[in-house]
Amino acid sequence: MSLDVRTVTASEFPDWMRAVRAGFLTPAGMPDEELVAERLADADLSRVQGVFDAGRCVATFRSFAQQLTVVGGAAVEADAISGVTVAPTHRRRGLLSRMMATDLAAAKGRGEAVASLIAAEYPIYGRYGFGPAARATQWEVSVHRAGLDPRRSGQPADGGRIEMVDGADVRKIGPEVHAALAARQPGVVSRNERWWRKSTGVSPRAPHETWTEPFYVVHRDAGGEIDGLMTYGVDDTWDDAKQPRNTASVRDMIALNPAAERALWHYLCSVDWIATVRSGYRAPDDLLPLLLPDPRAARVVTSADWLWLRLLDVPRALEARTYAVEASLVLEVRDAAGLAGGRFLLEASDGGARCAPTTRSADLALGVAELATLYLGDESVRRLVDLGRAEELRAGAATTADAVFRTGRLPWCPDVF
Repeated sequence: MSLDVRTVTASEFPDWMRAVRAGFLTPAGMPDEELVAERLADADLSRVQGVFDAGRCVATFRSFAQQLTVVGGAAVEADAISGVTVAPTHRRRGLLSRMMATDLAAAKGRGEAVASLIAAEYPIYGRYGFGPAARATQWEVSVHRAGLDPRRSGQPADGGRIEMVDGADVRKIGPEVHAALAARQPGVVSRNERWWRKSTGVSPRAPHETWTEPFYVVHRDAGGEIDGLMTYGVDDTWDDAKQPRNTASVRDMIALNPAAERALWHYLCSVDWIATVRSGYRAPDDLLPLLLPDPRAARVVTSADWLWLRLLDVPRALEARTYAVEASLVLEVRDAAGLAGGRFLLEASDGGARCAPTTRSADLALGVAELATLYLGDESVRRLVDLGRAEELRAGAATTADAVFRTGRLPWCPDVF
């Protein structure tokens, strides 16, 4: 029986949601009407694909509009991909390839410069030209070993202060704080109203998605302006000697400057009964360990790829970001899908760049996935050359390219989508 690969109608959306649950091994019953209505209101059905076998959805794929912050603080329009599943009964039939090709072609037609996703599995998306562009690291801090003064109140000593707030406050102030972060941090992606509603417990949830109200705190600088926001949950663990062994797990933390970052981490490590702090996913070069008197109190528990990108328009993408040095590079970009390949002259400067097709001899040859790993400054050209994933066609080109693409701080994406 032939498989029907197409966009999903509103009446088919509940079955599509059921298939997503089954694909991610969560309880796969049909979702309730309130949840369907809430998700449907947030979905662009022209970008929601399904594969149907005898009327039953067996594979899923959706995309949505997203803004991605690049080096220098500008935002590019991204085709954000999510909800990708194929039922175990229908694997290895090219269904994902068909849906991906349809989506990427449509994204390029809309003029989106890149596509983005968070990869559940590493080997899948390189086949489609995606490369890991920003990594994530999580630390676990032993509060008792951190070396902080246990007599501290948790309030900063520079005139700033920590305040506890509630979810309603976060829905009001959070978007502005996040927008300020997005204006400066490469790798940050946009958050819509539904993100804030869901993260503060307002949106409906599936039965298996339990909700426990977290704690919310903000940091105000000496002038009273909010420049930091933290959301965290705490378990309830006591040992046999009736000593608290609670773990605080950070769900979200935005700090707009090092002072706010230091104050928020020191506050959380000063809360009575908290013995361990889990940082949530941070940039690999996050300040956290070195903000502690004893950095060894923070051990890495997660270090992995996180945000993946796929370039759809090389000139537009490369012109959107800034560069550390002035240099000219001719890049031979290989793209088996035919979406973004070609030879391009990049003339970079700290104020911006120009990039256009060229017939000049190439300095460096690489795949579109490898260019994505360089785009936000996360990877080294020299490493790619040594791995055989890029080819230096002019002596010294790798060194020049590293100076062009690398950044002082690593990119970071705070969100999963």
